[in-house]
Amino acid sequence: MANRSCLLYAFVLLVAFQSSMIMSNTVIHTPQCRPVAASSRDKILFSINLLIYKAEFFLRASVGVGINGISPGLVQGPVPIGGTLANITNSARRIIEELGLATVGHLRAIKQVLRSNLPLPGPQLDLSAQVFAGFVNLGFNVSTLSPPFNIYANTPSFVLAAEAISAFTLVAGIGLNEAAAFGVLRTILNNGVNSTVPPYTFTMAELTNRTSEVVNRLGGCGVKDEGLIVPFQLGAENRTTSNVVPGDVNSLAHARFEREILRIVFGTGNATMPGGLYPDGFIGALYQLILNLNLS
Repeated sequence: MANRSCLLYAFVLLVAFQSSMIMSNTVIHTPQCRPVAASSRDKILFSINLLIYKAEFFLRASVGVGINGISPGLVQGPVPIGGTLANITNSARRIIEELGLATVGHLRAIKQVLRSNLPLPGPQLDLSAQVFAGFVNLGFNVSTLSPPFNIYANTPSFVLAAEAISAFTLVAGIGLNEAAAFGVLRTILNNGVNSTVPPYTFTMAELTNRTSEVVNRLGGCGVKDEGLIVPFQLGAENRTTSNVVPGDVNSLAHARFEREILRIVFGTGNATMPGGLYPDGFIGALYQLILNLNLS
């Protein structure tokens, strides 16, 4: 029991201090690009919003059930909007299912850390193809692609969305497993980097570059999201255009803080204006602080 407690305590520390560890290798951030001062507990509760989205998204797309279908009573919140089985290959389905199940385990570990007998509170989620299509439409500067982009239609489209969600849970600081999950999905995308994304004529390389530009624009804190092919000046040591593992000038993971994440997942560019993946906003005191202080 003592060993288990030590592991859980280490988990809390990882979540609480992840941002400060990365910041030691980055420039001083402008006020709108700094972390919000909050307790470790509040930062953990903030990250739960992201993890619940990932688990629900991955599980409903791969096996057609949500978190409570796997671990009854673990979370409590409104039924997600628009979740559906994805038309993906069997190998991709197995990967997505495993990553979804692993995220359920992460949520259970957090619940144990918080020493709560109550379900983890969950926000309203929008898992619909339409909400993801909105980000892609922005990338191509159109009102809507023809036909409308559907993440659930095929493996490349779904893995792109899954990789994006994994990137946010990674920056929330949930350890090595999340980093490995992000790497697996990024590798799948890279294997088809020059392939067209059906039913369109653009390639995965172009799609990831365009969606990365949207994420950076919404986040408002510089180039932190990168496509699979980048200019030399953004490649590792300015010597490569391939970008399997995105990173900063020293190939370290980019720091992305609470308000940046909200601006992006809301799709509004404003941390106090919900929408997108979270139509009613986040759950927790840190998010309420951002609202109360109008930290857009």
